Amino acid sequence: MRPTGMPTGPVPGPARLAGPRRWLRRLYDWTMAWADTPQSLWALFFIAVAESSVFPIPPDVLLIAIVAANPRHWLTAAGLCTVGSVAGALVGYWIGWGFMATVGQAIVDFYQAQRHWDRIVDLYNGPWGVWFLAAAAFTPIPYKVATIAAGATGMALGPFVVVSVLGRGARFFLVAAILRLFGPPVRGLIERHFDLAALLFMALLVGGFIVIRLF
Repeated sequence: MRPTGMPTGPVPGPARLAGPRRWLRRLYDWTMAWADTPQSLWALFFIAVAESSVFPIPPDVLLIAIVAANPRHWLTAAGLCTVGSVAGALVGYWIGWGFMATVGQAIVDFYQAQRHWDRIVDLYNGPWGVWFLAAAAFTPIPYKVATIAAGATGMALGPFVVVSVLGRGARFFLVAAILRLFGPPVRGLIERHFDLAALLFMALLVGGFIVIRLF
């Protein structure tokens, strides 16, 4: 029997969103905790590796914190972030190529990308495959889904690596250059308005999937 006074209708929108926001905040705080440690650059590298295949928080947030705290490291940080992201992209490619039915499918399900999967596969099997990968490397389109799909569809490894290097490099060096110019205020803005930043992150993620539909 339901206790008296308990709501019987659907959970309000803000309550439904509170759980994901708390989860995202914890991941964000864990990621940012590395920014003020001597291991921050190595942490950036490994988070960039993980983000290209499984991890939900983009390495940009740690890159922002590192460059805001140490502007002279902007080239090193952007370079490590790019190398780590491309290494992670190769892991994603390998997952799609050899373990799609198990590991790859679990990742696709986790990000609720299954309804877009057939469209992504069609893109990779057509003339727009390389261009879609380039868009995913530079924009909010979930890159991990793009790398796994590239492996699952057997995209040639050479173009995959070249496009990944160019797309991810352009993105991370652009972010680092902006932080080199504007510094700590950007990090402070994210910290003060994290809920808004989290909603914008989710909106960009959804926007990335919308872009997939438009290709």
